[in-house]
Amino acid sequence: MDGTEGNAGQPGPAERYHRSSVSSVGTRASVAAADVLVYLADDTVVPLAVENLPSLSAHELHRAVREVLQLPDIALDAFALWLVSPLLEVQLKPKHQPYKLGRQWPELLLRFTDAPADHVAMDEPSLQFRRNVFFPKRRELQIHDEEVLRLLYEEAKGNVLAARYPCDVEDCEALGALVCRVQLGPYQPGQPTACTLREKLDSFLPAHLCKRGHGLFAALRGRGAKAGTGEQGLLNAYGQVKEAVGSDSEHGASLSPHYRAYLLKSHELPFYGCAFFHGEVDKPAQGFLHRGGRKPVAVAISLEGVHVIDSREKHVLLGLRFQELSWDHTSPEEEESVLWLEFDGDNEGTPVNKLLKIYSKQESCFNSSRHIYMLDNRKKRKGGTP
Repeated sequence: MDGTEGNAGQPGPAERYHRSSVSSVGTRASVAAADVLVYLADDTVVPLAVENLPSLSAHELHRAVREVLQLPDIALDAFALWLVSPLLEVQLKPKHQPYKLGRQWPELLLRFTDAPADHVAMDEPSLQFRRNVFFPKRRELQIHDEEVLRLLYEEAKGNVLAARYPCDVEDCEALGALVCRVQLGPYQPGQPTACTLREKLDSFLPAHLCKRGHGLFAALRGRGAKAGTGEQGLLNAYGQVKEAVGSDSEHGASLSPHYRAYLLKSHELPFYGCAFFHGEVDKPAQGFLHRGGRKPVAVAISLEGVHVIDSREKHVLLGLRFQELSWDHTSPEEEESVLWLEFDGDNEGTPVNKLLKIYSKQESCFNSSRHIYMLDNRKKRKGGTP
């Protein structure tokens, strides 16, 4: 994809189909006052009036956003511009021209997704200012600017609430409690009550954990998670949120310690800051006829390793550090695009070699060292291309 970081996005709200940041500029009266609309992690919009838009690079637009938001120099490394739609997500390199890539969007969808033609025709990307997948977590914890921390917090929170970062109940409560602290202020005994939290529970916890009818967290029952913690569990965690030493509880006090605490907790999740790709894996054969089929997965890739996540059940199927795996790929010219992950396992105590087959048109992104940073120096599967 000419150096872009491409990954298939999780289905988003329907209104995202109607976002238009760059590809339709000049054809809609609604954007007459702004040539480019850049979306932040909290869905707010930064309108930019620019000249010669078709030839502007991502680096130039990135600088314009930083100037409008008055962000410090660290934001140059911490954030990148992305083209994002429900079907595909692409992190842009500084030299890329967002307008031209927006115009080429249907071709990119045909090349890197299996979306049907009618979905391709409807899909339109928005230009987003998001975390750079190359930005190390250790540098993130060195940031002191509150607005930069807030943007990183909002993005992490959105990924947790959307269940893109699968969490167990305890992590959900701990992270949700920090969101309570940011949105509701310091904990006061008796306020809020569990009933108050229940009214906007999906602001603090992933939606699939807020289902009614079978009790909160019912989706996790049977996986070793505790059931029935409910709003009270979130409230208890809220009461345990620590206030910074010497902090002022008056309105307007800095929220930086709580943003940083949320990020620090998020760093414990192995898929924090990952690039995500859509794919499928074979289901185990079941029943008399041994029918299996395929299961949709999200492949999360970070600086440390690879995680394969069940897109429907929201749990991790496989997690490997790079030193634990070998890889290979099958090019689409030969047969269906496949990424192979080979790793050591055991079968009833006996060491065995295991192989996971991931079907994805994004496989070409895995194969390019310019596209996906973590695979370019890693060993390939025996018999694979050197």
